[in-house]
Amino acid sequence: MDKVFIISVFAENKPGRLERITKVLSEANINILAFSITSTNGFGVIKFMVNKWKEAYNLLKEKGFTVSMNEAIGIEMKDQPGGLYEVVKILSSKGINIESASVYVAETRKRAYLIVEVDDTVKAMDVLKGENLKFLHPEDIK
Repeated sequence: MDKVFIISVFAENKPGRLERITKVLSEANINILAFSITSTNGFGVIKFMVNKWKEAYNLLKEKGFTVSMNEAIGIEMKDQPGGLYEVVKILSSKGINIESASVYVAETRKRAYLIVEVDDTVKAMDVLKGENLKFLHPEDIK
């Protein structure tokens, strides 16, 4: 099981901020596979899973954005009612707290992954080894 990486960009919640960030990625031919936005009190965190995470991180940093890279685990789930429940039930039973999550659909309506950020990625990966779960590998992110 391999880790995947999430790029987090911290920015003021103002018109044009997301446009500037996504322009950098677009011009570098970096594909955004999953993303989420959370904001409060005028500031936000925009999280991306992209096909070229190292390049995206370096480019955004070079362009002056406040950016961080976080480890995550991609867990395959059924793309049907109850699919998310089956995965989070296992995480909960192992004492793994989800700090942040998004969904990545690998092939339209064929495979979906719950992308979770947890407080201890290595520990979470270790306790999930014995479970009947399929994981996303970095080389599968296209």
